[in-house]
Amino acid sequence: MLLHPAWSLFERMLFDRPSGADLFNPYRDRHPALDRPEAPAIRRANLQRYLAAYTRRPRVLLVAEAPGPWGCRFSGVPITSEAQLVDPSFPLEGAPSGRDETPHAEYSASIFWRVMQPFFPHFFVWNSVPLHPHRPGEPLTIRPPRRREVKAYAPLLAALVDVLRPERVLAIGRQAEFALAHVGVEATYVRHPSQGGATRFEAGVTAAFEAMGGTAGAPSPADA
Repeated sequence: MLLHPAWSLFERMLFDRPSGADLFNPYRDRHPALDRPEAPAIRRANLQRYLAAYTRRPRVLLVAEAPGPWGCRFSGVPITSEAQLVDPSFPLEGAPSGRDETPHAEYSASIFWRVMQPFFPHFFVWNSVPLHPHRPGEPLTIRPPRRREVKAYAPLLAALVDVLRPERVLAIGRQAEFALAHVGVEATYVRHPSQGGATRFEAGVTAAFEAMGGTAGAPSPADA
């Protein structure tokens, strides 16, 4: 199952949303000093390749909070950096959208994929707020998404859950937990891998997959 319905959701509910003074839409807009001229198209293409990597419905949905300044903000793929997308050993491929000669790397993305790569493609990760929240006038900073921003993108999150129909949902961080509760989705909280949370993130994810039978490789009953 290719996730074409998810792509349709993004076209209808995400790609045309305008940026604000402290909320940047990487799929629509570009910063002239930071982004290549075709950057939004590159990021949409990277996201489309991400969706195309799935031949069946993923068993687990992980929901994070929002794009970071060195990861999804430039790659277009949640908790994934440009440096990973151009690494031949990485399970996804894509192109850099930033102006820097060296592709951007992100610490959280490195931890996330170190833990999650053995389970790929039996999980899908998305952000509860798919735009990059930053401080006004400081485009490469990060701030916590506001509750009103989480609520504004709740319809997209709810629609994505309906499309994926995962067996289990994991909330990475408290804002993601709030977002899922807001749309009535039962989720298991796991610690965000940044700021010293790597060990607890790995433990939470491992426990979740073990509770599903101890393997990520088994197909979903709906796809068997």
